[in-house]
Amino acid sequence: MTPFLSNDFLLMNETAKTLYHDYAAKMPIIDYHCHIDPKEIYEDRRFENIAQLWLGGDHYKWRIMRSNGVAEEYITGSAPDREKFQKFAEALPRAIGNPMYHWCHLELKNYFGYEGVLNAETAQQVWDLAEKRLAEDPKMSARGLITGSNVMMVGTTDDPCSDLKYHKLLKEDGFEVAVCPSFRPDPALNLHKAGFNAYIEKLSAASGIKIESAKDVCKALSQRIDFFHENGCRAADHGLDYVMYQPATDEEIEAAFQKALKGEALTKQEIEGYQTALLLHCGREYARLDWAMQLHFSCMRNPNSRRFATLGPDTGFDCMAVTDSCAALYSLMDAWEKEEKLPKTILYSLNPADDQWLDTLLGAFQSSQIPGKIQHGSAWWFNDNKVGMINQLTSLANLGILGNFVGMLTDSRSLLSYARHEYFRRILCNLLGTWVENGEYPADIPFVGSLVEDICTNNAKRYFNL
Repeated sequence: MTPFLSNDFLLMNETAKTLYHDYAAKMPIIDYHCHIDPKEIYEDRRFENIAQLWLGGDHYKWRIMRSNGVAEEYITGSAPDREKFQKFAEALPRAIGNPMYHWCHLELKNYFGYEGVLNAETAQQVWDLAEKRLAEDPKMSARGLITGSNVMMVGTTDDPCSDLKYHKLLKEDGFEVAVCPSFRPDPALNLHKAGFNAYIEKLSAASGIKIESAKDVCKALSQRIDFFHENGCRAADHGLDYVMYQPATDEEIEAAFQKALKGEALTKQEIEGYQTALLLHCGREYARLDWAMQLHFSCMRNPNSRRFATLGPDTGFDCMAVTDSCAALYSLMDAWEKEEKLPKTILYSLNPADDQWLDTLLGAFQSSQIPGKIQHGSAWWFNDNKVGMINQLTSLANLGILGNFVGMLTDSRSLLSYARHEYFRRILCNLLGTWVENGEYPADIPFVGSLVEDICTNNAKRYFNL
């Protein structure tokens, strides 16, 4: 029987072990999309206990607790940290097959030196070990955790109105890891959602442009894009419910914008016409500056209206959605391509049924600008598990060029989530090692190892101009 979480965890053959230990394990991490607060990094935050470090803001863990019948008081409520941790420790052993079980134990092993298993009985032992380590080890701070994880770059997610204060301070401070902002303009595109008028006022103030028209919104976004670029931004990110493509005249776009400002109801066609126009504008700007554009879609956000009303967004109630984004995405990409202003693009669908058509789309829009200009992003969110990763890697390999893949990201708010890169690398090495051992690829270990190094680090380094 193979022991749990051994040195060869998930590595099922000798080639896989060689690829991981000799090639993947040493490669720096480029975490090009995450939700870590740059303020925490600048202030080098320290945590009092493992609950603060582990449970605060981590909706993956919250969902496990809720699924085990834990009351909200112990999840997002006011229960003491020790009690919250106990409830999580009681729930975790039941999550067999869930990647959270692996991630948690990799984190305990890598950052706290804990070789056991977390459960109701060991919770106090783990709590005490973590509390002592967090208090006494100078490396257990925000910056220490990042540098100790061999991270080369952190890509945060930032509102266009941000002054990027902490990114600037980190650069002035000489922090050895690049902490780069990413441009996330969703509120400016969502004219049909609550708070749009207030956001337009905020964007106007941040850009110094008086926004009275849809064209003014584009001008303001362009100003903020240039500001972000001056401060190290090399990527944008859009969270779309679904991909839309609804060409509209300037007059139609302006009419929709004015209706939104007046609080009037909008038709689906009006909403999509405005969103398409702004998305096309942003894409042109990203292409101008050689940014990478990330499009996330097919997510059903906040379906539980009662919980949304009491807890708000991003609290662990989102789901996969089945959307018809295929034809719209083809048309959107083609619109940029016809103008020769298609930016580097990374595509993520939360619905794994979209993998294959996405991987065929890549081949229709590649260019000589950069190998793998159009990317199928890593298995995202609910697909971020062993099977999901294998399926995404296999589909990309079958229908595209896996060797040009820009690899893994954490998409996390946790400073311990770099263990997910290890998880991905072990799965990647096992997959490639299996193909080699099956005779499906030559046993040229140095070359296969170089592919592993590229997927782990080098491709992303080139792609994001680091």
